[in-house]
Amino acid sequence: MKVLCFTSFTFSYLNRARVLFHTLRKHHPDWELVALMNDVPPDGFDFDPATEDFDRVVNVEDLDLGGAPWKSWLFKHDVIEASTAVKGPFLHQACGGGADVVIYLDPDTALLNPLHPLLEELQTHDIVLTPHLLDPEETDAAVLDNEVSALRTGIYNLGFVAIRTKGEGARFAKWWNDRLLSFCYDNIPQGLFVDQRWCDHVPAFFEKVKILRDPGYNIASWNISRRKVTIGHDGQIRANGSLLRFWHFTKLGPVGDIMTRRYAGTNFEVHEIWNWYKRLIARFTDPRIPDRYWAYGTYADGRLIQKAHRELYRARGDLRDAFKDPFASGVGSYQAWLIGEGLFEPRSSAAA
Repeated sequence: MKVLCFTSFTFSYLNRARVLFHTLRKHHPDWELVALMNDVPPDGFDFDPATEDFDRVVNVEDLDLGGAPWKSWLFKHDVIEASTAVKGPFLHQACGGGADVVIYLDPDTALLNPLHPLLEELQTHDIVLTPHLLDPEETDAAVLDNEVSALRTGIYNLGFVAIRTKGEGARFAKWWNDRLLSFCYDNIPQGLFVDQRWCDHVPAFFEKVKILRDPGYNIASWNISRRKVTIGHDGQIRANGSLLRFWHFTKLGPVGDIMTRRYAGTNFEVHEIWNWYKRLIARFTDPRIPDRYWAYGTYADGRLIQKAHRELYRARGDLRDAFKDPFASGVGSYQAWLIGEGLFEPRSSAAA
């Protein structure tokens, strides 16, 4: 069985992606590992994919975006929307690339054990998803933090998805591709949360779907309150007695620390795993990459692209027709038009 595993990230998440690929290479040296990127290296950083643990890089301009010019399409998305929207086109294209199975993992995940049982599930299922939660919460605070949150953002966590590249898996990939090309936005009031809310439909729309209820998969701050993590005398890490396969280290930093302390409590093994991950992140961090860097967060002159600029461009076909490269600056650019219309608020350069 030929397996392709990919993740989607920008250079600000290169350290996390390096940890993921490092752990994938350790446990699955025979898999093809692909870095899906919608970014260009910052000045002063020499990015050499040949020295990385992945096999190849696919850039946003390499994707079939339904005929849309890639710069015009990308501009409509902020960094989170863009990094999730590209997953659909790549997954769809990968179905015709020779792999039997395609797996997506978020860049802030890491393997702690091989995923052989997952491949066994894909012998009889075409699509595998993991819910955010496997058990009901027991306090009102946890219900609000976790159960209500999942109602807003999606029942299934799309930091992981696995498919067969034929049958229902391929049909899912085509459907998800079509939805993410046009509707991958963070707009919870309208029922959208990037790529994730769409997959609430999957068990109804498709056959041969496996909802993986193994607590050893996709453990994270949002479900740690209901998963007891232990480290045995054999050194094996388990969650509720199941071998821990991969952890989702979402929101590395103060927010993640707060949620981990809140719900891990005295489960000290959880804190040990987080400390292990932070050490790996430090090892794979390059100080030449600015914090929160994203090449497509600014116009060509370095000024911030405000979210309102993206939303206006997204909403108006006449603007997309008039400005094929909306990232440009200077006379005749979309930025110049915004300034002329009094819609440009000067701010310091930063990703948006």
